[in-house]
Amino acid sequence: MADFDVVVIGAGNAGLMGALTCAKKGAKVLLLERHNIPGGCATSFCRGRFEFEISLHQLSGMGSAERPGPLRSVLNSTGVLDRLEFIEMKDLYRVTYPGKLDIALPTEKNAVVAKLQETFPKEKDAIAKFFDFVYAFFAEVIGAFYLADPDISPQKYPLYFKYALVDTQTILDEYFKDPLLKLALSVYWTYMGVPPRHLPFSDMAALLFSYIEFKPYHLKGGSQMLSNALLESFRSAGGKVRFNCPAERIIIQNGAVVAVKTALGEEISTRCVLSNASAITTFVELLHENDVPAHMYEQMRARTVGTSFFTIYLGMDCEPGRLGINETTNFISTTEDADADYAQSKRLSCEKSSFLLSCYNVADSSFSPPGTSQAALVTMKYAEPWLRLSPSQYYDEKFRCAEQLLRRAEKVFPGITSSIEEMDIATPLTHMRYLGHPGGGAYGFDQYAKDSTLFVPPTPPIEGLYCAGSWYGSAGYQPTLTSGASAARAILKKLR
Repeated sequence: MADFDVVVIGAGNAGLMGALTCAKKGAKVLLLERHNIPGGCATSFCRGRFEFEISLHQLSGMGSAERPGPLRSVLNSTGVLDRLEFIEMKDLYRVTYPGKLDIALPTEKNAVVAKLQETFPKEKDAIAKFFDFVYAFFAEVIGAFYLADPDISPQKYPLYFKYALVDTQTILDEYFKDPLLKLALSVYWTYMGVPPRHLPFSDMAALLFSYIEFKPYHLKGGSQMLSNALLESFRSAGGKVRFNCPAERIIIQNGAVVAVKTALGEEISTRCVLSNASAITTFVELLHENDVPAHMYEQMRARTVGTSFFTIYLGMDCEPGRLGINETTNFISTTEDADADYAQSKRLSCEKSSFLLSCYNVADSSFSPPGTSQAALVTMKYAEPWLRLSPSQYYDEKFRCAEQLLRRAEKVFPGITSSIEEMDIATPLTHMRYLGHPGGGAYGFDQYAKDSTLFVPPTPPIEGLYCAGSWYGSAGYQPTLTSGASAARAILKKLR
């Protein structure tokens, strides 16, 4: 008899959700985590009197209790909602391109359309038609893809079949002429890691629809509260967890999972493994190459590790309004050319990099001590240039990039630099160290259409092995939490 029905490797969003879903249905589950806290990207750390949020900017797919979104439904099914408090954000985002554009969008469709029409009157009709198209198209995406309609056909879902693989830039160019309008509508591409020219419009439509219809939410206390709640519920359901205990090998016999060996040398027998580790870690480090079908390596060779981030965590000695920070989510752009912007993510310098400033106190005044505020300045950066630096070069470059971003933030939010009480800086190498992901890739592989689950089967061809998280599908909190629940349902089906 196996020691456990399921061993889950990694306590990130997908791992925690998968472990909890299995345990609540009576499965005997062990969760292994290499770090000393749960969460992966969904964690926090303390400096001085501030507890800094690592990665959560806007939680999508929540919706209200009266009109629940898909993520609220998933969380409700696990019973963790009673442990958490969510705050609806009153703004979608602000886009600032100094000297050229400054627009803040509300969180309601008609209001978004009206604000864009006011700012871009020459394209008034196109704006209305674009949002009608987004809603009509995504309604078909829901039916054809998310609900997996067995009667799917081009006649039933004409927009889905025509536009599912069309890139976002093509759609924007079809509807609009003004590059600033295209910028205002497409900044969410940074939540996926690839620019509009490579981002399937179905992904952009999902972002716009989800945030407008179900609103962006802030999680009171930050993402660590979510990770803690999932872990506590998992333990309450009888699940076992071991921290500081990395998995070293998934043991396969006769083509099926039989055990997991830990870095401490213990061999734990199991019927199923759910890996929340990266695909590279899972198939290159945790499995013996003789146990992995050749086509899995071929698939990975055709993919590229996605972007990481350069992040500055700021604790400030004043409230955000004093600095002119009136929106929670602020995109500061340096160009209307997304391709040129994306190219900056492959360079060390932050002088020309667009960046995001998230200030959590705008939505939740209690997120930091009274009279203070905390914010994160984030820009996408691939790890490769950082990996080529010597230790002395690394520290010089780290602080040079921080100075570049802060100098530019000062121009948009005067007084921000003189208000800093605490500051910490994370580079792609920082994210590599704490996440254990190749390249520090929080988005997994680059999110190209050719690598989506439309073309790459999500289930590995090894009996008893299941995978979940951004390396095996879409990135972000809602997709990874949902993928963990989906993998758990597949495991429970097998166990039954």
